[in-house]
Amino acid sequence: MQDDAPVMDTGILPWHVEIARTWLSSRERFAHAWLIHGATGIGKLQFARACASSMLCENPQGHLACGACDACLWLRHGNHPDFRALRPEAIAATEGPFVAAEDAAPRSKTLSRDIRIEQVRALETWLNTATHRGGDRIVLLYPAEALNAVSANALLKILEEPPAHTVFLIVADAPDRLLPTLVSRCRRLPLAPPAPDAALQWLRAEGVKDAAAYLAAAGGAPLAAARLAESGSEACPGWLRRWLQALAAGRAGAVVPELVTDLEKQPAEQWLDAFQRVLTDLACVQAGAPARYYPGLANLLAEAASRVSRVQVTQTARWLTSQQRVSRHPLNPGLFTHAVLLRVSGLAAA
Repeated sequence: MQDDAPVMDTGILPWHVEIARTWLSSRERFAHAWLIHGATGIGKLQFARACASSMLCENPQGHLACGACDACLWLRHGNHPDFRALRPEAIAATEGPFVAAEDAAPRSKTLSRDIRIEQVRALETWLNTATHRGGDRIVLLYPAEALNAVSANALLKILEEPPAHTVFLIVADAPDRLLPTLVSRCRRLPLAPPAPDAALQWLRAEGVKDAAAYLAAAGGAPLAAARLAESGSEACPGWLRRWLQALAAGRAGAVVPELVTDLEKQPAEQWLDAFQRVLTDLACVQAGAPARYYPGLANLLAEAASRVSRVQVTQTARWLTSQQRVSRHPLNPGLFTHAVLLRVSGLAAA
């Protein structure tokens, strides 16, 4: 890994090094806006940050940032004059100094989870001035799904008449959730998950024990697997195993009260995601395929799969997707948790 030391200074991940070099080698044909997208937890933001650093670097090595020039040092300390980042206040509050601190000031003590129109408008003066170093200026925007309707339209107006010497790097998990006209103004750069062997090697190097189980639970996304391990959570939550055991025994409804107590104080999007994954595994087993997310529960999944309707598994999985959309703002967390548990525990016999 010594040959990649300048890359690692910017946070790029091993499985993205070659695609970064290839992509950056065609700088003379670059579009004014790139939509960098792929599955959650594979390192898209690290890729975009590393490429922003490489594009601003004054002494690139193999098209990648040297990590030592003035531009690299300025960017690392968050004060490069030709770099701006747009991200929600809630994310900005938790990030380190890599990102330039030129966001619009918060409107209130509550940090927004949206990218606000004030943040987009704050770019206008900067975009209409000459670059400080005579090269390109870079705008890194993430996650693109945090754009609301108003801020997305404000950004669209900028991209319709793109300023000279400016490249937008827009990072998204799900381009289909973005304004179609905004997507049409960008060139797309899809990033694939790493091969399982590469992901496992990286996780083990990061000190993650039982890396295979965490990687499976994260759907093959190594950064998501690392975060899950660092949180101290099990690859398969104990409460989920208890629910599946009850479902396999035909008494899932009996464990609802204790699970409400376990889950109502946890972030709803997390345990909803776990239910979505285990229902996906049930559907896989019913179709004769191996479990994708929780292979360690293969026996329980087989027992439960024989008891429940394929149609209801599919319908309930789709219903959970709709519940994810409201999970951040349930009117009553306890009632919301109870309602979801009753639905998933009411899967009918096959």
